[in-house]
Amino acid sequence: MTRTTTTDRVFASLRESIVTGEFPPGSLHSIYRLADLLGVSRTPVREAVLRLADIGLVTIERNRGVRIRGVTVADVQAVFELRLMIEVPATAHAAAHADEQLVSAIEAELEHMRRYALADDEQQFTAHDRQLHHAIGAALGNARLQAEVATLRDSIQARGATTIRRSRTMVELAAEHAPIVEAIGTHDPVAAAAHMEQHLVHTATLLMEQVSAVSGDVVDPDWSRGLREHLYLPGRSAGTRHPGQ
Repeated sequence: MTRTTTTDRVFASLRESIVTGEFPPGSLHSIYRLADLLGVSRTPVREAVLRLADIGLVTIERNRGVRIRGVTVADVQAVFELRLMIEVPATAHAAAHADEQLVSAIEAELEHMRRYALADDEQQFTAHDRQLHHAIGAALGNARLQAEVATLRDSIQARGATTIRRSRTMVELAAEHAPIVEAIGTHDPVAAAAHMEQHLVHTATLLMEQVSAVSGDVVDPDWSRGLREHLYLPGRSAGTRHPGQ
């Protein structure tokens, strides 16, 4: 069993305060004040703040304190532009080349997601969501690609940004993955890539809207158009518009 330390609890509490807007972007906080607020010593607060700085949620200003950075709309857009460039073609490849064993593994991850959604177990649901995307990438046999996708996901999720229970339910999110898995199972690269593209754009847009509600940043509703027009997809030339644009 994993032991939760005081630093872990302080980190989780501060991160929640940041992503919910309780500590707004740009606000400045002293280690002393945070320690008093949380009823702990300054040492776990310092350690938690260093972890928050590592994932980009705060900056540490010498002799001043901790400046809240938060997650910006630009952060989300940058991450999902990279995910679109990596995961959409990878999904097409999986649909074209995945063997039956890998298809079964991908289908099993979707079933796990459905089961844990109904059980309202967000931790297990999220774990199998990650595993589903990992299994899709496995068709390429490129460990670096899978590691990059995991890092991109972590750069957002570790900062507390999620659509679950905020913009959509786990049941809805599992249903969004279903057509991707079905297209891979029927070895339809065109449909698989299109559904993955739709899923990633939808997820990013929901996240950007959530962040915007706290930060006031403007969300461009057509943020993905230029990139999507130049993504390689089977059956679609660069610059060709497609349904949904």
